[in-house]
Amino acid sequence: MSAMTPEQAKIAILNKALVDAAFEGWTDVMLSKAAQKAGLPKGADTLYFPDGVIGVIQFWSDQMDAAARSKIEALDLAAMKIRDRVTEAVVLRLSEIGRHDEAARRAQARLSLPGGVGTAAKITWSTADMIWRAIGDTSTDANFYSKRTVLSVVLASTAPVWLSDALPNKPDARAFLDRRIANVMQFEKTKAQLRKARAGLPNPAEVLGRMRYGLDKGGLPTRRQKRRIRRGSF
Repeated sequence: MSAMTPEQAKIAILNKALVDAAFEGWTDVMLSKAAQKAGLPKGADTLYFPDGVIGVIQFWSDQMDAAARSKIEALDLAAMKIRDRVTEAVVLRLSEIGRHDEAARRAQARLSLPGGVGTAAKITWSTADMIWRAIGDTSTDANFYSKRTVLSVVLASTAPVWLSDALPNKPDARAFLDRRIANVMQFEKTKAQLRKARAGLPNPAEVLGRMRYGLDKGGLPTRRQKRRIRRGSF
């Protein structure tokens, strides 16, 4: 066991912790036991996870994100509509929880306590970012943040339903996810319609400028008038 790399040691501790956390919850005592069961010396839990169980939960989420991303990128994304890409990507990511539903439920409970709320938000944002990148999103403007914010809300609301659905293939959770995605798509459609409607409206600054400075012969502000309008020289 001494020949383990740090990454291998962390995975070994995580694997043991996932079993014990389902019964004992995410506690420092559980983590110490998990490290010992992994065959590591005393103190290995604090060496590899100085942030304690919060760090283990974060590491687990990162591992699931990496595994899900590989599966998402293997899909025939070019043949899928954006709605289907997002839906399938979320399902693949949540499926990475596998048989550890109870450990995940207890992880959610631990992250809701003081010291864990910030990590919970970071985990959700990182997963949303991973999904958008994996399905080919290249936005860098305001859409970059709005897409991840909206998907974070979808993930946060769907995860508890996913964990409580004990049926094979999670039919109730999938139906819930479909409804959430439908809401998001309707919201995006409405935003696009509003942008289109606003595009045809006159520029308020130019309207005010015309009122203040008058019009040139062609009915539009002159270059000099436009410069004064931009400077706010009313």
